Amino acid sequence: MFELLLKPINVNSLLIVMAIVLALAVVFAVLIVLISKLCYVKPNQMADDIAENLAGANCGGCGFAGCAEYAKALAEGKATLADCGATSNEGKQAICKILNIPFEKTEKMVATVHCAGGKISLNKYDYVGNGGCIAQNALLGGSKQCPNGCLGGGTCESVCPFNAITVKDGVAYVEKALCTACGVCVKNCPKNIIELIPSKATVYIACATTCKGKDVMNMCKVGCIACGLCVKNCPQGAITLVNNIAVIDYSKCTGCKLCVSKCPRNCIKEF
Repeated sequence: MFELLLKPINVNSLLIVMAIVLALAVVFAVLIVLISKLCYVKPNQMADDIAENLAGANCGGCGFAGCAEYAKALAEGKATLADCGATSNEGKQAICKILNIPFEKTEKMVATVHCAGGKISLNKYDYVGNGGCIAQNALLGGSKQCPNGCLGGGTCESVCPFNAITVKDGVAYVEKALCTACGVCVKNCPKNIIELIPSKATVYIACATTCKGKDVMNMCKVGCIACGLCVKNCPQGAITLVNNIAVIDYSKCTGCKLCVSKCPRNCIKEF
């Protein structure tokens, strides 16, 4: 062992090895530079400019992973500004200039839950299982006797990126001041009872049932029974009955709130 260590070193051989190693290092360095230049992807300046004018919420309401991906899709013509509810009209106007497309002002919207039942609406069974409305809805459409009733599992609350939704007494409520109309809750509600309505709205129908009045009275204390009193008393003709449920035309509604006082079931709420 020690004899090998003490054996004289062949300087010529050492120099040859070092030269080979140095040559390989130079070759690999050149290859790395060439490959990096060949594979270099120029940044999408248009997408960057668009992203600067988006809300920056990264909420996913547009269907993309975040604002950066959405901006890229807009730049490539694979998305529309209508997909984003969180960006202001000012931001959208700036984006239209970047994309060289006409700007159309959109009305500010807000999410609302068309149900007020919760704990005062009857159940058909006691649910025991995974949390969230989606899991509950998979079992016979959920525990509520009303097929359109809020399940109160809090799926909308958990997915809202702005903490604008809370579940109280078994039903979800939207805090109007915090909602940006991103639409995430709308897409994730398995009962499809969350809707975006104009933020200027002062009233909304807190029910979505399509059942007949007699059946509703047996299921829920605050469900719409399609009595038509709101329709008859609305001075603007802004309310109609569609499939056993009152529907408000917000282009006609003046916010007089007369319908709130006339509803015998208290299912028209101030917002």
